[in-house]
Amino acid sequence: MSIKIDLRIFLFGVLFFWTKQIEIYATIMFFAFLHEIAHLCAGLALGFKPKTMKITPVGFQIAFKTKIEDYHKKIVLYLAGPMINFLLILVCFLWKTELMIPKETIIYSNLLLAIFNLLPIYPLDGGRILKEVIHIFKGSKVAYQKSNLISFVTVIVLTIMVSISILYIHNIAFLLILIYLWYLVIKSQKEYEIYEKTMELTRSFDKKRKS
Repeated sequence: MSIKIDLRIFLFGVLFFWTKQIEIYATIMFFAFLHEIAHLCAGLALGFKPKTMKITPVGFQIAFKTKIEDYHKKIVLYLAGPMINFLLILVCFLWKTELMIPKETIIYSNLLLAIFNLLPIYPLDGGRILKEVIHIFKGSKVAYQKSNLISFVTVIVLTIMVSISILYIHNIAFLLILIYLWYLVIKSQKEYEIYEKTMELTRSFDKKRKS
């Protein structure tokens, strides 16, 4: 399994250090690592082979070698990460003694990670789950179309919400995350366009071969 590092993580680190939020950022990244370990364990249990791990400004991403028809297994795989965050929140509520990290910070970090990753934005867990669910009922082409459309609409709504909240909260973290989400959506849209062109060329080639 190869490991890749998104260099933007250093920019995020500097900005969070400058705004005196480096501790919460480091805590979130720690629980994001546990989030991805849950994906890894689920993937191995489902028989998937890990391909790459990428360290990004908002966490970690493990890519597995999967087949198109494995959509039910992939839904379980994508749910594993957010579920471990909710489990950590539950454990924190039930744990009676003091911890090295304040309980409020643990709950906040894991709740933020769970909600963030369940957003219906591809390639976040929520976006991937949505794509696989649509795939089951409508096929791969519609799944690509609908998941990209919903991702775009969701980011627009978040942009409006974040723009309003920044006026009152003045938290640069929201702006950084929003910019990164736009990057993911635009990148996903370009990948979809490449997919469409590839499928069009394949169909054209098949027609010529049959004729």
